[in-house]
Amino acid sequence: MLFSKPPLTLLTLLLTTADLTLSTSSPSPSQLSNRSKKFSIGIVLFPGFEPLDVIGPFEILQSVSAYYPQTISFIASQTGPITSRCPPHVMVPGQPPVNLDHLISVSLTATHTFATAPPLDILLIPGGMGNMVLVENNDTSIESFINSRYKSLSYLLSVCTGSVSLARSGVLKNKKATTNKSFWGWVTQFGNNVKWVPAARWTQDGKIWTSSGVAAGMDMTYAFLSKVYGRVGVVDNVMNAIEYAPHTDPKWDPFSVVWDVPGADPKRSLESCVKPVGF
Repeated sequence: MLFSKPPLTLLTLLLTTADLTLSTSSPSPSQLSNRSKKFSIGIVLFPGFEPLDVIGPFEILQSVSAYYPQTISFIASQTGPITSRCPPHVMVPGQPPVNLDHLISVSLTATHTFATAPPLDILLIPGGMGNMVLVENNDTSIESFINSRYKSLSYLLSVCTGSVSLARSGVLKNKKATTNKSFWGWVTQFGNNVKWVPAARWTQDGKIWTSSGVAAGMDMTYAFLSKVYGRVGVVDNVMNAIEYAPHTDPKWDPFSVVWDVPGADPKRSLESCVKPVGF
């Protein structure tokens, strides 16, 4: 097929449509200030991270950064490629470790170690089967990093079972949080006095945001960026440009019923109000 002119790239589409709704926005003074602030973002990686936990939020962040300045660091115990393939680990208590060498995977490059990471405004902790390996090996490097940076962070986010690291670090004490509903029983055994919310798609308690499983990280990221920058304009246009309709009710995750999470309401509809934002 021949084109008379080059097709629009996603970035070109964003650049040519973002101003269409900006004039109708009413950002708060803090949101206006945030639009010119260069946020330093860190995303933690570990062997066995869940790819969409990282790439989903990153897709939205990358598009928004075309307008609002950001920097990104990928942080791990060592620099270089970090695989999403989970190391061998015990999946069923009393059974031998399961070898997942046959699992297809992707590697992302860690740009910094926990020791060399730059000052951060926003820190995101993904989940993944690798969380189990870290717990099994009593590896607390992520928890130590969270504690070393917590006071200086403006925001701390977790996706899926990434909330395990937040719980183990102690920062969730007396705070609301949620996690992947299929791993609810495993995750919620960690932490002291955590207010686990069984039916939440995502939670916010102060500067801590946590989401349900995997794809829910994109829903949380949309809500988070709407809070930071204002929803109408760039953030809404980004979601429609990537053609993702987010869940917009933080208090309802239908998968809490699917996975029979204690405290979830089984009488609620499994349908969610999901539609393009702004319509």
